Amino acid sequence: MSHFAYLLYPTRPGFSPATLTPVEAETIDRHFHYLEELLARGQLLLAGPCLDGSLGLGIFETETEAEARALMAADPAVVAGVFRAEVRPMRISLLRQR
Repeated sequence: MSHFAYLLYPTRPGFSPATLTPVEAETIDRHFHYLEELLARGQLLLAGPCLDGSLGLGIFETETEAEARALMAADPAVVAGVFRAEVRPMRISLLRQR
C-alpha cells in the first residue's frame, strides 16, 4: 500500500465554517459521508479541516497514485467546485499508535 496526502482548498474567498451557504453546507455534508465510506473501506486513514477553513487534509491509503486521484476526482465537494484538490505521494515516517 502507498500513502497520499489529500489537500483540499476552498474555492470561494472568505470561506469558513461560519460562512457556508446552504448549497455549500449540503455539498460538504455529502463530502463528509463520502469520506466516511472511504474510511470504512480502508482507503482513508484520517481527514479533517483546519478550523479557520483555509485547508482540509486527508491521507489516502491505496495501491496506486491513479487510485488516489480517482478518489479525489469522485469527492462530491471537488465535483461541485466547493474545493479544489491535490494528491501528493507521501511516506508516513512516524505514526502514534492508539
